[in-house]
Amino acid sequence: TFIISFFCLIFCFPIGMAFALGRRSGFPLIRYISIGFIEFWRGVPLITVLFMSAVMFPMFLPADFFIDKLVRCIIAISLFEAAYVAEVIRGGLQAIPQGQYEAARSIGLSYWQMNMKVVLPQAIRISIPSIVNTSIGLFKDTTLVIIVGLLDLLGIGRGALADTTWLGLAYEVYFFVSLVFFIFTFAMSRYSLYLEKKLKTGINMGAD
Repeated sequence: TFIISFFCLIFCFPIGMAFALGRRSGFPLIRYISIGFIEFWRGVPLITVLFMSAVMFPMFLPADFFIDKLVRCIIAISLFEAAYVAEVIRGGLQAIPQGQYEAARSIGLSYWQMNMKVVLPQAIRISIPSIVNTSIGLFKDTTLVIIVGLLDLLGIGRGALADTTWLGLAYEVYFFVSLVFFIFTFAMSRYSLYLEKKLKTGINMGAD
């Protein structure tokens, strides 16, 4: 659970950020590729994506080439979540006043300097609640990997119930698993509120 969540969060944000910028690009090819990527992954259920990564994808690989199932699932979930992160960041980008872009250009910043130093920091600050919401959803979605044969926290709990030693203790097992998920998701939500207050996300960006 933690391995998948950690690496997927690391990978999905830069990918999502790149496609968010690509969707707003002035180059039609880049824009349409970004739109196609985002809409494709948003239109496919995560369960289907996991099945494709675990069952179908190895069929297209050479016979002597092997990628671990855990790695395949991490890549699949990262791409899936990147599409949602891209839309979250795109919403933040649209909230930036046009004057911020004009001010960045007026002092001679290039496209990448403008985005990295002026636009994206503000967009991410605005998008913090939605980003944390997406992160919480990703953390909970890791339970779906049990469908393709990977044992996460929930899978280990269900596996324990198959042992006769634990017969009749289903309520305790599921309560413990749900408690662990609640503790981590609640901590993430509280940290989000802390960041919002620290960064003052409610301030009008146009006044900065």
